[in-house]
Order: sequence, then structure tokens, then C-alpha cells
Amino acid sequence: MRVLFDNNIPRGLARTLKAHTIIEARARNWHLLKNGELLQAAEAAAFDVLVTSDKGIKYQQNLTGRKIALVVLSQGRWKPVRQRLDVIAAAVRRGHAGQLHRSRTSVMSNTRKPSPSRPDADNPEWPRKI
Repeated sequence: MRVLFDNNIPRGLARTLKAHTIIEARARNWHLLKNGELLQAAEAAAFDVLVTSDKGIKYQQNLTGRKIALVVLSQGRWKPVRQRLDVIAAAVRRGHAGQLHRSRTSVMSNTRKPSPSRPDADNPEWPRKI
């Protein structure tokens, strides 16, 4: 599969996707393209999947009829991405034209004591996201 990394994707992710051909948008001089232009260029170059952390792309672009799949990470920083490599790799493998896969890359934990003024103060899991 041909996978295009948007500007905000850490390079370390490519090591997990060794079975795929990974190209960075910057390598193609596409780093200045807006979302719609980037999707068109990627489709014209026969990319199968675009990996991005631009969460707004799903609202800005209609994927109906697209020849490319999108994998949208919740963050583009390496530390949280590194913790979810298996989930991200699975989303890339499942990528089919016109589909959107969202992958949460952040794991938040409650590091402070709950405040009695918060409505969820008695919930020990707050604000954990998985």
C-alpha cells in the first residue's frame, strides 16, 4: 500500500509500517497544499492512504467518491503516537477508498485530586481516554 504522511506525522511511525511504501508530503513539495489540494494530488499519484492529525479534514472534505482512505490521528506528537502504534498500523491496513479511520493517540490520566466542585469529582476514571 502507498501511504502519504501529512506534515504533522512523526517519522517514527514509518518504522511500524514497513510493509507499506511511506512518502512524506514534504518530500513531494506538497507541504504547502491545503487539504483538498493535498487529497487530489495524493489520489492522482495513486496513494491508498493519507495519514494526518488534522482533525478538521473530516469536516472540510467530502470523502464520498474519493479513491483514498484517511487515517486521522488525535495528535501528531511522537510520544502519544508511539504508545498506539499497533492501533494506527491496523487502521492503515484497513484503509479503503473513501473511508475515514480515527485513531486516538492520547492516553490521559488523572494526575490531580478531583475537585468537589466538578460534577465528575467522584469518578476515579476522569479524564482517562483510551
